[in-house]
Amino acid sequence: MKKAVILFSGGLDSTTCLAVAKSKNFNIYALSFRYGQRHEFEIGAAKEIARSSQVKDHVILDIDLRAFGGSALTDNIDVPKSRDGKISSSEIPITYVPARNTIFLSFALAYAETIDSQNIFIGVNALDYSGYPDCRPEYIKSYEKMSNLATKAGVGGKSKIKIHTPLIDLTKKEIIQEGIKLGVDYSKTHSCYDPDKNGIACGLCDACILRREGFKKANIKDPIEYANYCLLYTSDAADE
Repeated sequence: MKKAVILFSGGLDSTTCLAVAKSKNFNIYALSFRYGQRHEFEIGAAKEIARSSQVKDHVILDIDLRAFGGSALTDNIDVPKSRDGKISSSEIPITYVPARNTIFLSFALAYAETIDSQNIFIGVNALDYSGYPDCRPEYIKSYEKMSNLATKAGVGGKSKIKIHTPLIDLTKKEIIQEGIKLGVDYSKTHSCYDPDKNGIACGLCDACILRREGFKKANIKDPIEYANYCLLYTSDAADE
């Protein structure tokens, strides 16, 4: 079987991406990061899902992007919350972590070359994304080109690195529907930027709103708990 490195956070998108890769008969090498994010709940989710998915290997790397800060996820900056369920896409949000996908893909590239794999999967999404510049198709295309200029396999002409983005043209609704078809258990996933001390999702950050809107549009009940579940779903109901 072909090998594939999956950038894996334990969230909704990366878990669906993992399921897509498995459905294509890849041996999965999952790669997660402790990068100084606000909490460890997503790492816990990644561990559990990786085990239940029977991945070939799951590497968790420690890198501390708090040394740079510059994001609500890695610095002493409040995570933006919306009481009306609206997300502004007019500017790059403060939850953007500078160059995060570039950093993660660099580690994935090194991992792939080490295990003699030409395939990297990343669950970026360009339709329902939160304004992050490193989730765009043109970014992925440029990174893939660079990868084949910067690796032994690429320069030697032996093989070409392929960065797979199976979710990039899907809405959150379509991502969830695809995951359900593939048997994804979304109750195990973690999406929230700012959960409480017990890991309960806030329901008000951009990640929660995008997730909840996706489940609502798919007409599927979101299996996780939210601290502000009733508040947002009451306001959402008016839009139906």
